[in-house]
Amino acid sequence: MKNISPLINFGHTDFGENKVQEAIEKWTEIKTIKNNINLHMVGKLQTNKVKQAVQIFDYIHSLDSLKLASKISREQNKINKNIKIFIQINVGNENQKSGISFEDLPNFYRSCIDQFNLKIIGLMCLPPNDTDPSVYFKKMMETANFLSLKELSMGMSSDYLTAVKYNSSYIRVGTKIFGERN
Repeated sequence: MKNISPLINFGHTDFGENKVQEAIEKWTEIKTIKNNINLHMVGKLQTNKVKQAVQIFDYIHSLDSLKLASKISREQNKINKNIKIFIQINVGNENQKSGISFEDLPNFYRSCIDQFNLKIIGLMCLPPNDTDPSVYFKKMMETANFLSLKELSMGMSSDYLTAVKYNSSYIRVGTKIFGERN
């Protein structure tokens, strides 16, 4: 809390969290006092955490399966909330990372809109480590344009300047601001 208070007091309104339980502990009270705070789920969201996530988060950056889409849809309908959602793309087709392939994206996107009535606002990616992210960011930009999606969630402390060149509208720079996690 002591690390984020100066940012909140300065007027910063958007914050990301990787874990649902940490977000609940850290942000429940703050969000009741400061109702202009937008909380972003940037980590992998497990289906068993969706009910809690829908209650505290305003954005989900990691939609990666129809099962998760269905659960988000059900839970947000229960509380009449319309979360802004990014579809996570596995840009490098890496086995250890979640996400939809570019090939499966058009059908997945249509299902999210037509079947689950989700508010998909953009795409998110985590490019492979130790490679030039430009090629991935460029493909993400082109894909978002093709789908008429305006938002891109890509770029972290190490590559955010490159991501911005490819129209990233949401970047994750927590390490640059707060330092490494314990």
